[in-house]
Amino acid sequence: MCFRRSSVWIGVAKMVPARQKSVARTPNSVVQRKSKIKSYRQSYQSMTAASRLCLTRALTSLWLNTSRTAPKSDNILDKVDPRQLASLMKTEWQLSYVTPLYQFRYTQLKSYSRQLSAFMAAEKEQVEDGATQNFKVSFSVVHGLVETDYDAETILIQIYSKSFFAGQNEHQKPVWKGWLACVNGNRDYINSLPKEFISLPLFGSSGTEALTALVKSWFQKNFDCCFGSLEINHISLQWLVALWTNYHAESNIKQLQMIWTLPVQPLLQVSYAVNPVDAWELWCSVKGDQPELVKENKVIDIDDVMRLMKGLMGYFYRLFKVDLSAGSLSSVSTALGSAKCRGQIKISNSKCMTTTLTLLTECALLKMPI
Repeated sequence: MCFRRSSVWIGVAKMVPARQKSVARTPNSVVQRKSKIKSYRQSYQSMTAASRLCLTRALTSLWLNTSRTAPKSDNILDKVDPRQLASLMKTEWQLSYVTPLYQFRYTQLKSYSRQLSAFMAAEKEQVEDGATQNFKVSFSVVHGLVETDYDAETILIQIYSKSFFAGQNEHQKPVWKGWLACVNGNRDYINSLPKEFISLPLFGSSGTEALTALVKSWFQKNFDCCFGSLEINHISLQWLVALWTNYHAESNIKQLQMIWTLPVQPLLQVSYAVNPVDAWELWCSVKGDQPELVKENKVIDIDDVMRLMKGLMGYFYRLFKVDLSAGSLSSVSTALGSAKCRGQIKISNSKCMTTTLTLLTECALLKMPI
């Protein structure tokens, strides 16, 4: 197979100190925390596998998940409000995982909006220019952004800012957005949680770090949960390459761009761009079907992913004599979206929304501590 108009860029990456992994702690007292999360920990412990990895059986089954349903052709706009969907798309989100929320109620969203607004007003010294800004918070449910009857509905949070010196007719502008989601969450794990807890393990934020920290702090105080950074490892990035390539028949991916990081000194990054027609032809050869039938396949398995990546890396090696298998995939992007290993995700096409969020929900559940 001949690849057309593929391009490559090789450069020395900047040396950046490794980020320390940390999990934010709830400011509640130890006694309060133990009493609240006792049943939550019991639900985990009741499913603990006899393994030094300390993974629950439900989460272990996720880790061993070697196949995923191929992207569906249904239109998400038929289920989700287009205005809410627009708020989620074409924005780069910083991902985190969230442990189950204690006594979170969908019927209290208006009250939560007022409470978070008041909390931010009391903590203005932590926000840049906070003394001259008035913040308003809006909680809303994104109805329809679920795949099963045991998924909790997605919550959208928006923060607006208006200067104290602004006129009455001046519109408030959004300065921060965030959401909590669970799409195709592990059924056994969700059913094991006590009724007092709700699982929304995937958190995305877009805005200043100061505002993100305030929102997380408020959630921790009120729902006794913990947040932690959520990286997208190279295996999950490879899954995204396969899932997004599968969309080419319906939505031209325009260009598949990947960045590999090679473990040499100084650190070396290789940027590799593949023509969409070439990527689609390779995908058809991997699936072993006629091009017009590939999009009808219901399942993509790990062997499909491995063969696709082997084909891409093999072609690259023949051209440039650089073995990408020695490194790790750190970034992928197409017209459908982009993802980076440090936990940034952008979804630019609504057709791949639920498929992408399903994969990220799995990642969040696997990352949560017991």
